[in-house]
Amino acid sequence: MTRPTGLRAAGAHAAGVRARSGGAGAVLVAAAAGSLVAVGLGAYGRWHEPAAAAVNVAGFSSGVAAKAWLGTIAFVLALGQLWSAAALHGRVGRRWRAAGPPLWVGAVHRWSGRAAVLVTVPVAVHCLYALGFQDGSPRVLLHSLAGCFVYGAFVTKMLVLQRPRSPGWSLPLLGGALFTAVTAVWLSSSLWFFSTSGLST
Repeated sequence: MTRPTGLRAAGAHAAGVRARSGGAGAVLVAAAAGSLVAVGLGAYGRWHEPAAAAVNVAGFSSGVAAKAWLGTIAFVLALGQLWSAAALHGRVGRRWRAAGPPLWVGAVHRWSGRAAVLVTVPVAVHCLYALGFQDGSPRVLLHSLAGCFVYGAFVTKMLVLQRPRSPGWSLPLLGGALFTAVTAVWLSSSLWFFSTSGLST
């Protein structure tokens, strides 16, 4: 009786090792795809001749002002992502730690992420088409790099989400990297714009 039990345990261990290695491999593939997206955006921004103007969003005086405010909205939504992710992992809400967070927290996490990506689309179009990848100052270089990294990290995270056997550390790591990049984009663009031009639209 001990031999079959031992064989079952060994088989379960081997299956677990294969699942973990397969999950790690999926993360590497997703990271490679995300890296290609980030590098591709950077290459396009570098080699594309900046048009100096892009389609303005209604209600804003300029593309730069629209970019600053939409970037701020995306940052606020990213803060919502951070809070809801912490709640889903039991890091906030003492009453939720035993029974788990309510269903609406998961909905907030999903929809705040979708809305944040949607809001950044006009910003990305303006940056790539009108301004291009620039490195005239440390702030501008940080903004260009972080902007490309945002979409690379987003693609990586979305691909990892499609793999249910991905390592447990992968999504928190990718989510944290994505939030850090969004914060860097906001600090190097929107906050700078508001500090130099005021809260104008």
